[in-house]
Amino acid sequence: MPESTEEPRLPAASLVAFISRALTKVGLPDADAATVAGLMVQADLRGSDGHGIFRLPQYVRRIRAGGLNVTPQIRVVQEADAMALVDGDNGMGHLVMSRAAEVAVEKAKRSGIGWVGVRQSNHAGPAALYAMMPLKHDMIGIYMAVGSANHLPPWGGIDLLLSTNPIAYALPALEEPPLVLDMATTVAAYGKVKTKAQRGETMPEGWMIDYQGKPLTDPRRADEGFLLPIGEYKGYGLALIFGLLAGTLNGAAFGRYVVDFNRDDTTTTNTGHVIIALDVARFSPVESFKRGVDSIVRDMRASRRMEGVERILVPGEQSHAIWQERSANGVPVGPALRAELDKLAAALGIEPLA
Repeated sequence: MPESTEEPRLPAASLVAFISRALTKVGLPDADAATVAGLMVQADLRGSDGHGIFRLPQYVRRIRAGGLNVTPQIRVVQEADAMALVDGDNGMGHLVMSRAAEVAVEKAKRSGIGWVGVRQSNHAGPAALYAMMPLKHDMIGIYMAVGSANHLPPWGGIDLLLSTNPIAYALPALEEPPLVLDMATTVAAYGKVKTKAQRGETMPEGWMIDYQGKPLTDPRRADEGFLLPIGEYKGYGLALIFGLLAGTLNGAAFGRYVVDFNRDDTTTTNTGHVIIALDVARFSPVESFKRGVDSIVRDMRASRRMEGVERILVPGEQSHAIWQERSANGVPVGPALRAELDKLAAALGIEPLA
């Protein structure tokens, strides 16, 4: 829902320009830096604060340590009519996934569906960014990924062999905003834990537990426990299957082979993703389908509510409202994050945020 405008705000254009300056300074070509910056700020505009400009110091640190290729040769290494395998050459995940989404759409235009697996990529931000890319082509987008650090054990275990392994779906509508489901297979994404720590906030009970099974609410103690899966053993099962599809199937890292990019700045992560594009017109007249989505969304909203429930929401509705509000009023940049970004600007010798 719409946020308070009392927090310090900066316009999206200022954030894009700052990120572009930083990434260009550490070696990305201008066009690639602009692409990554635009996607990072889109994450902030949609309320994915743990995946936007918050990640810039970490990305820069990893680039400077040699753990990421700033001039990758992103290429299709295997393909058929409706599928492809993309090798990201250890490039920025945003660039790799943008190219993979293009390939998926190209395949879907010809075959009705495009399934594109990705290997040798990196952290790419929120899943919704890529699931939404086929929307402009009247297509449905589906995205899965192996998370960039393991914070989840198998159900009943304590060895951290799984990550937040997200999935996102994006469906076009006619008059309503697109229906966008973006969810981790854990109760909370680890980026939310990191932003809580930076802001000096506590986590709600139910996000994490320690190795004795007790609630863990101090994000500074996150290393003393692990994230909880959604739906208990069901979330564990989903994380496992998504990891096999996005990681193992593509020759990307999964399980004990995942590199924790929060701790290791030099080792290639070989992050895996999947992007799928479905051409709506191959299944149903596009306008008819979009009207059907509108109708279902309105039925959900208008359904009877339990006592005390103010409003029934549909997936993506809150993110869309945040996007509208932040597009008008700017992106919140709290004091702790601002201090980190000012420190980064000084270290790189670039103009700081205005």
